[in-house]
Amino acid sequence: MLKKSAVIGFGSTMIGIGVNGFILPFHLINGGMFGISLLFNYLWHFSIGLTFVFLNIPVYLLAYKSDYNYFFYGLIGAFFSGFMIELLMPLKDVFDLPIISSVIIGGLIIGIGVGTMLRNHISPGGMDLLALLLAKWTKINVGIIAYAIDTVIIMSSLLILQEPRLLYSLLIVSIVGLLATAITSWNHFEK
Repeated sequence: MLKKSAVIGFGSTMIGIGVNGFILPFHLINGGMFGISLLFNYLWHFSIGLTFVFLNIPVYLLAYKSDYNYFFYGLIGAFFSGFMIELLMPLKDVFDLPIISSVIIGGLIIGIGVGTMLRNHISPGGMDLLALLLAKWTKINVGIIAYAIDTVIIMSSLLILQEPRLLYSLLIVSIVGLLATAITSWNHFEK
């Protein structure tokens, strides 16, 4: 339990730093449920927070029925990730970097946080929880599944909103997905 708490604290802090310090200043879209919530807000002016909560309900119900530990640690991981994003909001005005540098650094920091959590079977949010469950059932690396889901979300947003800046979001999820895949595959390299 102590190790899981440390992983949640570290991963959530990294996500909060990456999102606030490097991604939010350029109004980019993340993958996952947050990305879908932003898309719904842009299209129909739905509340981002309420949409995020409602979209997560089916995934958490599925996790509750399938694997209680994934459900429990996913709930804690999502709560602390959301808390750290809110707590570290002042970082959005700290760094003054070009967009490409900010995207790369933010993607690396978020990728380390997400990858560390996923490696320890902890989800920082609903889509990552779904990716953990799918990885358990299919034996496909969780980082690859999360990357595929996030890519579909970003590409759909790009097609629907026709906002070229969202291509930077694709770079973010690519970096996060590659790092998460590498971190969750680490034990394969040790053998």
